[in-house]
Amino acid sequence: MKLKADCKYALLVPTSMGLRITPVNGQPVHCGGMFQMQATSAETNVASVASYLGLPVKVLTAFVKGSPISRLIKDNLASRHMDYEGPEVEQGGPWGYRHQINIADSGYGSRGPRVWNDRSGEVGRTLKAADFDLERIFASEGVQVVHLSGLIAALSPDTSRFCLEIARVAKRNGSKIAFDLNYRASFWKGREAELSEVFSEIAGLADILVGNEEDFQLCLGVQGPEAGGEGIGAKIDGFKGMIECVRKRYPNASVFGTTLRQVVDTNRHLWGALLFAEGEWQLVEPREITVLDRIGGGDGFVGGLLYAILKDWPREKWIQFGWACGALATTLLTDYGQPADEDQVWAIWKGNARVQR
Repeated sequence: MKLKADCKYALLVPTSMGLRITPVNGQPVHCGGMFQMQATSAETNVASVASYLGLPVKVLTAFVKGSPISRLIKDNLASRHMDYEGPEVEQGGPWGYRHQINIADSGYGSRGPRVWNDRSGEVGRTLKAADFDLERIFASEGVQVVHLSGLIAALSPDTSRFCLEIARVAKRNGSKIAFDLNYRASFWKGREAELSEVFSEIAGLADILVGNEEDFQLCLGVQGPEAGGEGIGAKIDGFKGMIECVRKRYPNASVFGTTLRQVVDTNRHLWGALLFAEGEWQLVEPREITVLDRIGGGDGFVGGLLYAILKDWPREKWIQFGWACGALATTLLTDYGQPADEDQVWAIWKGNARVQR
């Protein structure tokens, strides 16, 4: 994949930043006495792979003016080596704007994870193209890849138009577009026709399309894989057929990906991936990984995939690095991967968990 040269940023993500609150020691929320709080968003989860490994990343978001939570978020993004910009929105009193909150039970053993989203008054829902000088960002500064998520595209009518305009400006200025569909039923309720049109246009502009079977079916109306046999491995031909349908409908894209996951229990998953990359199928057969917290594993896969593309590696390494970055993310208490270096990721791919001295 030929990327635009002489860009200030390798990767750009629009996002709505918020908080994740998780009980410590794998306890359920209703039993938790102590909680860990962190800044989070799915899109910065993706971008963290590139930023921790030294590529320049930019975040477009919105902040609540004067909020200590905004300060926590800004400090967190800076610690992840990310540039950011966005409007400072007045809170408007106790019942005004705030940053979203995700309350997450990571689960343990036979008890599955549960996540509650509290997004009332979310400041990220106000994001608009007019908040940013997109021509400066894409034409003057330059961006190699912009990563868009269905979570932001469906968050509000304003953010839907925001993502559409970013995709249009990015395409006009030669940036590649990655689109992770990320379907959420609660976001789509009552907006199905509107969002189908928005998602179809973004998918038509995208160079890289990622999603699971639910995403492709419910966002783009593509038939999913047929049931067949036991386990995720038996469905691989169905996944290939689904991606073939997506390819025909959205011929601008040259890379299509999906993760393959079968849950044995909360802490043991069979983890695989399927990629169609520029005319070639790539498959990682599902193999067992140990999971501390599954949230963010899919974002880690996308982040690793985009990093490999940005590094201009051979195509067969794209899915390998993506798979390993997803596996890495599930070993961390944060929901984003923090690779120490490329060697750490490749050791995960090779199954080498020996001590490094």
